Amino acid sequence: MEIGISTFAETTPDVHTGEVVSHAQRLREIVEEIILADQVGLDVFGVGEHHRKDYAASSPALVLAAAAPQTKRIRLTSAVTVLSSADPVRVFQDFATLDGISGGRAEIMAGRGSFIESFPLFGYDLNDYDELFDEKLELLLKIRESEKVTWKGGHRPAIKNLGVYPRPVQEPLPVWIGSGGNQESVVRAGLLGLPLVLAIIGGRPTQFAPLVQLYKKAAAHAGHDISKLPVASHSHGFIAEETELAADKFFPSTQAAMNVIGRERGWGHYDRSTFDMARSFEGALYVGDPETVARKIIHLRKKVGINRFMLHVPVGSMPHQDVMRTIELLGTEVAPIVRAEIAKWEAAGEPEE
Repeated sequence: MEIGISTFAETTPDVHTGEVVSHAQRLREIVEEIILADQVGLDVFGVGEHHRKDYAASSPALVLAAAAPQTKRIRLTSAVTVLSSADPVRVFQDFATLDGISGGRAEIMAGRGSFIESFPLFGYDLNDYDELFDEKLELLLKIRESEKVTWKGGHRPAIKNLGVYPRPVQEPLPVWIGSGGNQESVVRAGLLGLPLVLAIIGGRPTQFAPLVQLYKKAAAHAGHDISKLPVASHSHGFIAEETELAADKFFPSTQAAMNVIGRERGWGHYDRSTFDMARSFEGALYVGDPETVARKIIHLRKKVGINRFMLHVPVGSMPHQDVMRTIELLGTEVAPIVRAEIAKWEAAGEPEE
């Protein structure tokens, strides 16, 4: 069971002071967060790609590369790379470069992206949303398979027997598919034999169990070894020494961020009752003291079959020291509880549900 962190490098106004951290400062903070995550024994750190004012990281590979020489074992991934509006050649080159700098710890998490700002920015038509992703994923995987590439599609100039460099340390460079729970994306990942990441940020996480089974069924149908295909989740959360302290610290920025996005997407108002329901044992918020969060992660593993859990923190802008404390508690207190419980199952030969 791998445990880690994901972030979008948010730079929204502080809900208490109204101050806004600069993009430069937030990026430097992210590097510090990655270094700490490595030091406390976490397995993976993911940085999301965005192209709007309230997020600082438009190039996850660059941010991760800044931390790579200062870390030793933590895996470094995008969360996600908006592949539909990117050039797969450049994506592969960037992450192969990161792989070299980190000594073989880079990963690509490819997705359509839940925001659309990158499409007009890079000259793509939203009407081609699905077609763009399918075509670019095909090219990315082709580059991964072969040093010399010959390829032709409808949205990018053809490539005729050209090399793509540098080549990564890892063969193959890991490519995960990020999904918000769409059945088609889950089936696609399974048929391609690619590991799956589910964004579990609402409802009951156990509702995702049928999607995991659908993914495994598709993978097995295509002849892939499902024992070698991990499934990850990405969920919002925050950890403090006491559960109510964690909730009180995490709610204000979460409410502000969710209501900004909610206004853009037509969602209902996000209030404290919504928040408290989500942080219940069956909810999708992983907020509380270390024991509470650990038990929820174990429950997710048992009921859904997740092999990698990524705690997304912060939501909105929070004090850097609070985020660092959450990372420290996740690595030093939560992860040992989860790993010990899973090791106990394995030793006893108990099946997961």
